[in-house]
Amino acid sequence: MAAAAGLALLALLAAAGAERGRKVSMEYNPGWNSSSVNLLHVRAVGPEDTLHYVWSSIGAPSVLLVATRSPSSALRVNWTQLLSPSPAGAVWIDPPDSVVYSTAVVFTKLFEFSEAKPLGELFYPTYDLSEFSWESLNHTLNHTALTAELRGVPASDPGGAFANGSLAFRVTAYEGGGRAVRLPRLLHTADSSQLQFVLAGVLPRGNGSRFVLQLAALEPPGAQRRLRARSSIDDEYTPSVFQELSLVAEPPNGTGSALSFLQWKAAAYGSPSPRREDGVRCRAGRLRAANGSLPAAAVPRAFLGDGPAALSLLNVSFGGEEGHVYQEKRYLSWSVLLGFGEPPRDSFSPLVISIAAVALGAPLAVLLLGGCLLLLLARRRRYSEYEPIN
Repeated sequence: MAAAAGLALLALLAAAGAERGRKVSMEYNPGWNSSSVNLLHVRAVGPEDTLHYVWSSIGAPSVLLVATRSPSSALRVNWTQLLSPSPAGAVWIDPPDSVVYSTAVVFTKLFEFSEAKPLGELFYPTYDLSEFSWESLNHTLNHTALTAELRGVPASDPGGAFANGSLAFRVTAYEGGGRAVRLPRLLHTADSSQLQFVLAGVLPRGNGSRFVLQLAALEPPGAQRRLRARSSIDDEYTPSVFQELSLVAEPPNGTGSALSFLQWKAAAYGSPSPRREDGVRCRAGRLRAANGSLPAAAVPRAFLGDGPAALSLLNVSFGGEEGHVYQEKRYLSWSVLLGFGEPPRDSFSPLVISIAAVALGAPLAVLLLGGCLLLLLARRRRYSEYEPIN
């Protein structure tokens, strides 16, 4: 009963927050004066609840999402324990009983492979993101725009692929609903944040190299992840892209509304100022359950502990027939929305509805007008057949 009540409350909080908006604040390394590590706390306060997003590069880059039933709930960090080999319990929400749901997403690895070989696919040594060296996020933190960027390079780069390049995760928080300005122009609510994965200036290790980003989703026992794909005939906001994908967390047995989600369009882009012609095909692999220990990400382990958790892995690949786009431009960006409750759903805009109405209504109007004219001509012809009487 308690679990069901918590899930129902989460849906209620998400709906209320989406309609009324939230007061959002960002805090870098709360309670810690050093910039040698990165922890960004995004706090989104609603009338009766608070949503917490905790981004970090301690270990593999990750985000912890926590929904609470209190507008005054706060994040607490035991830094000594968090930076130790056993971080479980080092991160918590106060008061603890205000938490109704928590989940985490970890970006674990970047794969690179080439199809320009006579023997088929050739995989190069994997980039393990837990072994990257990350710049201080504090230098990019913008409290007004509610944005920040986490940028890193491999701690060891013997081939020099990252000599003039980097890998970055750009975070954008939202206080209300709307739509991103740049492609793919994802629709967002106050219950979500956007993450942009950027690979810029990195030297590919083969001709026609393609990249694959692996992510791991962690859920408390009972919840499960499912990959949804939705197609639409409307490409008004993302030209030439007709598919939208969502990785949703569902209650046990798939009953009830989604608890949280990742949502993205089936496209990445090969330019910092993307246009339709810069589009790169984006594919999601098969979602698979993973057994074993949690990924090497300190904050999710610190909050969720080392106990049992549902761990799902998903690979998102970029390229295909357009595999040479990165080879030419040395730039790749992919945007994904993260949030609580059901993912936003695009609908036809008034402009599209008006155009469709005109397109469908014009032929009908022509037929009606033509019918009226024919009827009028027929009546005149019938009266003209009679001779006038003198």
